[in-house]
Amino acid sequence: MESWPKHLVHTPSEAECRVLLVDEHPVLRLGLRVLLERLPDMEVVGEAGDGEEALTLAERLRPDMLITECRLRVLEGPDLVQEIRRRGLSIKAVALSAYDDDRYLARMRAVGALGYLLKHEPPQAIVAAVRTAARGLPFWEEPQLVRVQRWQEEVEWRWSMLTEREREVLAWVAMGKGNKGIALEMGISEKTVEYHVSNILGKLGVGSRGEAIVWIQGAGLRSTVLQTGSQVKSGFSLVDGCPVWNRMEINRVGLER
Repeated sequence: MESWPKHLVHTPSEAECRVLLVDEHPVLRLGLRVLLERLPDMEVVGEAGDGEEALTLAERLRPDMLITECRLRVLEGPDLVQEIRRRGLSIKAVALSAYDDDRYLARMRAVGALGYLLKHEPPQAIVAAVRTAARGLPFWEEPQLVRVQRWQEEVEWRWSMLTEREREVLAWVAMGKGNKGIALEMGISEKTVEYHVSNILGKLGVGSRGEAIVWIQGAGLRSTVLQTGSQVKSGFSLVDGCPVWNRMEINRVGLER
């Protein structure tokens, strides 16, 4: 085995960290498992290929740390971490993603992840970051935090441009209603709904209803949108007070312009 730099070498005082790996790609999980299990202070206790499976394993295995991709089936990485927190599981979270995306950076930061790594990082950098997180210490880099701040400011600006009526329409869109359904619920014409939807898409800078839902998720505004929607409808499928949207649902809604 090749020697590691001194700051990466395990010392007897360090407790073993039990890790759950979450990624859709088995080859990536295998490579990360091999990397971590070379280290005497790391133990990979489980692997999951999607967010739902990861949540089940997190409850059953109670790992010390979750290393997750952000883009996952069913529950994306930020939603997974949020639900783990909601269930009271004391599990540290680290993002290891292929996506260098401000939305994911902001969402992972908001749900309490200790840091955000990209998959092209050198192995020793990944090891160093994971060990930092194992001690409960964040490793966010200053440029990442600047990007998070800029994204949050843009979100606040775009959200502030929506009128109360447009926010109500957006809530119905997020619930999966088409123009006809929204018109019936709100007691307005379909033409008026189309007008509001067009304004919403323009103000959010997106091209479809599905993209609007993705924007809501990325902006961390699902709870806010739900608060608007809860005034007119109840009984949604929720995670931590938020509607759960998977990719199939987003694609379906996106077909309705």
